[in-house]
Amino acid sequence: MLDLVENHSLPRTAAFFDLDKTVIAKSSTLTFSKSFYQGGLISRRAALRTAYIQFVFLAGGADHDQMERMRKYLSAMCRGWNVQQVKEIVAETLHDLIDPIIYDEAASLIEQHHKAGRDVVIVSTSGAEVVEPIGELLGADRVVATRMVVGEDGCFTGEVEYYAYGPTKADAIKELAASEGYDLPRCYAYSDSATDLPMLESVGHPHAVNPDRALRREAVARSWPILDFHRPVRLKQRLPNLSVPPRPALVVAAAVGAAAATAGLVWYASRRRATAV
Repeated sequence: MLDLVENHSLPRTAAFFDLDKTVIAKSSTLTFSKSFYQGGLISRRAALRTAYIQFVFLAGGADHDQMERMRKYLSAMCRGWNVQQVKEIVAETLHDLIDPIIYDEAASLIEQHHKAGRDVVIVSTSGAEVVEPIGELLGADRVVATRMVVGEDGCFTGEVEYYAYGPTKADAIKELAASEGYDLPRCYAYSDSATDLPMLESVGHPHAVNPDRALRREAVARSWPILDFHRPVRLKQRLPNLSVPPRPALVVAAAVGAAAATAGLVWYASRRRATAV
């Protein structure tokens, strides 16, 4: 049950949101695959595969082992990509690609939490420079996201500095609670995936949003609320005067995270097809 008004005599609270399939209707990473292909960063074959991969992701997502294999594979995929080129591609397409797939229900819930006096935090496995502009678009107060390493030559090294996934999301939330004074038993969290159970368990008010099968079982067993978000809407329709300033410095890592995760899912799709044969 969402408290409508925060008691400001008590410690601060926050609402933590996963991003993909929780706040937006698709994978924030896969959404950029066509733009990366047009920019020459990925091959036509890889671009075509992402249509199938997006279907797999929307149908059931990926479990812990699959996500770990993706993480290792993505390191090789993005190595050597030029930061400036990636930055320009994402800067040109971010708003047009992400704005139309934001869930109306999620945007309304974010507004409700703000009106109740809570901070809103986006916690995502996607790259920080993709998540930060999306967070700004949504009015989030801060974000937690994966960070990729950029070498002195201005290219991606293929290494992951920080991977915001599974238990590391929960750790980040606890660190934020300590630094910002959040009272976690009174905080809220929202996710679609069982891989985010540590994050959901960190707060007093966990919610399953469009849950995968494993998370649905856990939510039912623990009597957690289950929410159905299904109405993507452009924020410009909700907020006609919305203006999103360019954020070049944020674009770089965003694209890397997006491309890297896309590479991992390409690998996953090919592995499934090989197994089926």
